[in-house]
Amino acid sequence: MLTGSCHCGKASWTLEGDPGSITACNCTLCRRYGTLWAYDYEGERIALTGETASYTRADRDEPSLEILFCPSCACVLSWRGLRLRKDGRRRMAVNMRLAPADLVQDLPIDHFDGLDTFEDLPSKGRCVRDLWF
Repeated sequence: MLTGSCHCGKASWTLEGDPGSITACNCTLCRRYGTLWAYDYEGERIALTGETASYTRADRDEPSLEILFCPSCACVLSWRGLRLRKDGRRRMAVNMRLAPADLVQDLPIDHFDGLDTFEDLPSKGRCVRDLWF
């Protein structure tokens, strides 16, 4: 199990099992937040604890997700889909930048073009360590 917490420690997440590859997205939100995402579903492998506040894009008529962050220190913990999938599950992702570096530094990074094409980009063979150290 991996855990991540905000800077002040008042909010955190857990992710059960192998997180798989981590996603770096270049959309207008992720680019500004500097997040690295690991995905699953609310109430399944991902759990949040502590108080969170949320931000939903104001520039979209029907935003698809909300960003959850600590209201005390403002660290971005996760995003959560605003609509349930057909199977009743809610997609979520946790920000791996909040996990201990030594536990995630070797995870491979996938790149996603959330700005223009909404497609996965070719892997460059980089891992989390390459962004941090």
